[in-house]
Amino acid sequence: MPVDVTMASYGDLAFNTALVLYLVAMVLHAVEAAARREVAVPVGAPEGGGVATLPPPAATQPPRRSRSERAGRAAVALTGLAAAVQGASLVLRGLSAGRVPWGNMYEFTSAVCLVAVVAWLVVLHRQRIATPALRTLGVFVLVPIVALLFLAGTVLYAEASPLIPALDSYWIAIHVSAVSLACGILLVAAVASTLYLVRARRDQRGTPSRLPAAAALDRLAYRTTIVAFPIWTFGLITGAIWAEAAWGRFWGWDPKETVALVAWVVYACYLHARATAGWRGARAAWINILGFAVMLFNLFFINIVIAGLHSYAGV
Repeated sequence: MPVDVTMASYGDLAFNTALVLYLVAMVLHAVEAAARREVAVPVGAPEGGGVATLPPPAATQPPRRSRSERAGRAAVALTGLAAAVQGASLVLRGLSAGRVPWGNMYEFTSAVCLVAVVAWLVVLHRQRIATPALRTLGVFVLVPIVALLFLAGTVLYAEASPLIPALDSYWIAIHVSAVSLACGILLVAAVASTLYLVRARRDQRGTPSRLPAAAALDRLAYRTTIVAFPIWTFGLITGAIWAEAAWGRFWGWDPKETVALVAWVVYACYLHARATAGWRGARAAWINILGFAVMLFNLFFINIVIAGLHSYAGV
């Protein structure tokens, strides 16, 4: 079917609007984080320390919110609005071309970022951690989101077009959606593991930090990885089934397939290490970060530099 150029242009406008909203939300999160009082955990103190708790409300009148807290709450609201606008951009892109909106690297990167933002908002809602102590993680989640979206909208941008024959299959809606879900959630896990290393190092030195407690960051990384790992496994399985239908074999050691399997092995090692008492903490966090680095390598270097059966995705 012919591409609806007008609808595609509205989708691009929504994408750019979402990027600006994320940038403003990131700045507001940074304002709140900068205004927070640094908390130090004495050397030898349990890791659960260092999380600032809100004082009990006054008996007669609730306390007034500070400017920094209002900035943080506004940042969360803007992040939610930006996610809705970004979701609309993907819907418009898909409708304009009459296909799923993740047929190239520009669209796939946008989808991964959207999943990461939604995963972060779900964490805030379900875990009830939208307090200044952990809400400040928003700035660290949005930094890679803004960077990836800027890269997608410039270097990776592609005009809306129908799917090429190699991708014109119902498996793209199953396989690629599972991969994008896993990648987005694992981005949040990688951010949590990175900040865990920073906070743990500061705790060892007795240095004040505005970051949440190391134990809370460790739990966040572990729980999000637990959610994402079976989705990633499902993505690998459906990719193998699609490969058999398209190329007559389930596995051919194509570069993208191989690196995807390496990422799966790294995350399996992380979950095993995290469940083993002797490998909790910094060593497990480094494995988690390595897993996401392998996924980024697969997304950018393998897709752009190395030729293979998956090189049709283009930029």
